[in-house]
Amino acid sequence: MGCFQSKPAGKPLPPDADAALPADDPADPEAANGVDGAGADGDEKEGAKRAVPVFREFGLAELRAATKGFSADLIVSESGEKAPNVVYRGRLDGGRLIAVKRFSRLSWPDPQQFLAEAAGVGKVRHKRLVNLIGCCAEGDERLLVAEYMPNDTLSKHLFHWDKQPLPWEMRLRVAHYIAQALDHCNAENRKIYHDLNAYRVLFDEEGDPRLSSFGLMKNSRDGKSYSTNLAYTPPEFLRTGRVIAESVIYSYGTVLLDLLSGKHIPPSHALDLIRGKNILLLMDSSLEGQYANEDASKLVDLSSKCLQFEARDRPNIKYLLSSVGPLQKQKEVASHVLMGITKTTSVLPTILSPLGKACAGMDLTAVHDILLKTGYKDDEGAENELSFQEWTQQVQEMLNTKKFGDIAFRDKDFKTAIDYYSKLVGMMGVPSATVFARRSFSYLMNGQSELALRDAMQAQVCMPEWPTAFYLQALALSKLGMETDAQDMLNDGATFESKKQNSWRDARLERGGFSRDLPTRPHGKNNMSPSDDETEAQPPKKRKATASSGEAAKKPKASAKKTLSLEAEKRKTLLLIKDDADDTIKVPVVK
Repeated sequence: MGCFQSKPAGKPLPPDADAALPADDPADPEAANGVDGAGADGDEKEGAKRAVPVFREFGLAELRAATKGFSADLIVSESGEKAPNVVYRGRLDGGRLIAVKRFSRLSWPDPQQFLAEAAGVGKVRHKRLVNLIGCCAEGDERLLVAEYMPNDTLSKHLFHWDKQPLPWEMRLRVAHYIAQALDHCNAENRKIYHDLNAYRVLFDEEGDPRLSSFGLMKNSRDGKSYSTNLAYTPPEFLRTGRVIAESVIYSYGTVLLDLLSGKHIPPSHALDLIRGKNILLLMDSSLEGQYANEDASKLVDLSSKCLQFEARDRPNIKYLLSSVGPLQKQKEVASHVLMGITKTTSVLPTILSPLGKACAGMDLTAVHDILLKTGYKDDEGAENELSFQEWTQQVQEMLNTKKFGDIAFRDKDFKTAIDYYSKLVGMMGVPSATVFARRSFSYLMNGQSELALRDAMQAQVCMPEWPTAFYLQALALSKLGMETDAQDMLNDGATFESKKQNSWRDARLERGGFSRDLPTRPHGKNNMSPSDDETEAQPPKKRKATASSGEAAKKPKASAKKTLSLEAEKRKTLLLIKDDADDTIKVPVVK
């Protein structure tokens, strides 16, 4: 389906922005998704499936919430807060991850001009671009919203790699895909791309390289838009301060140098090496010769052509495509396989409990409410329930500590809750999953995500198949920016949630004397009524026990506040105390 099937939702864009929105063309659905036939490398279908939201104007409050108030913890710009225009990772209410670029206040004084420019860039959709999906211009704020790319920048993979250098075949793919992106921009009459460099190339969830759409926006109204070292800027920009179409070709040549060398080499120095035929000195030594010399020579020759001093001597984009296209030798191998990265997915599990949905959507208020309502009932009957194996003078102190912690948690005094729960953990003979879960959430609300993750993992140790522990881990991992791991935790939680529900259903069937093969009762009986029919269906042993306690069965149930039960193996009475936080603590009363 097309990406722009209607005008932008939300606030209206300026009048001239409507011209930036293409009309629907049902006869060419792939074109609307930026899927062209040339050089698609067999993944046109994948590109057509990728749903890109309709471009719209966002409200400042929505983006502020998505970025946690433009938190410094969510900055993904490699220069951090020092960058003139900072980029944040954010999450919308629906769970979609976004990248938000925040321009300096002086970059776009006229909000209408900014909105019109953003709308124009927003119409340029392609599978090789990081597509722009929205903008915001409220007060002094000028914000762009784009798709979020989870696998870092070309700069990171070339200059700051951890496990392995970027493979040669992947470097050729970067050169090809970026040429495709520039070719599409050219076709859309967006011939100027500002400050093309390794930081502008990002890798999506498939590991495919994409060109940031932010570079299609001018950094200021006067068109002066190169922020990199002057040694890498086109000669004509140094002379006039203006960018022309041929300047993009020059910058593409500098990216080719990065791919060849694996480091920042000033074009003038690289050209000296090329003229002296010292190509081996130019090549990245971390590749250890794992490349075809002929292909390397062709790429070196192409970069030399792109870096010509006179703009008219540089090749055009079609020439770039015809040069790098034939160098692709492993088209059938997926990018994430070549790069050795785990393929990520943004698809949520099909079944999530209310707690799972709240954690997936980062709805902390809903998470707190659900933890309060659940109380400690998940601890009941577990091997690691909150119990006291020895009756000492410390029992009352433990009860009070727990009660004060629960009151602080209920009242959202999370710092106090952490203090009391920490004291309680040190006093307990056997740990409680719920205590760890509550302290984990309290740490999250106190801005201590790593400690929150630790406690959520401790809750899982206490109860290995407890969905709540997995959901809280997902929440903490999302806060730490580890989206792939967070998604895995959500999936695991949903799996155990489904398993738990199935076990409950099976237990109910067994208590009723039924099996999956006999889902219905005799004609005329009410399937849902736990009356005399259920007693008749009980095993003989249970029927005998029921019959022997005839009078006791007729007595009313004990108060919800205090209930007596007998544990024959311990030969002691357990007093069940229900407190204000709706939790149950088993306190042994010694005879």
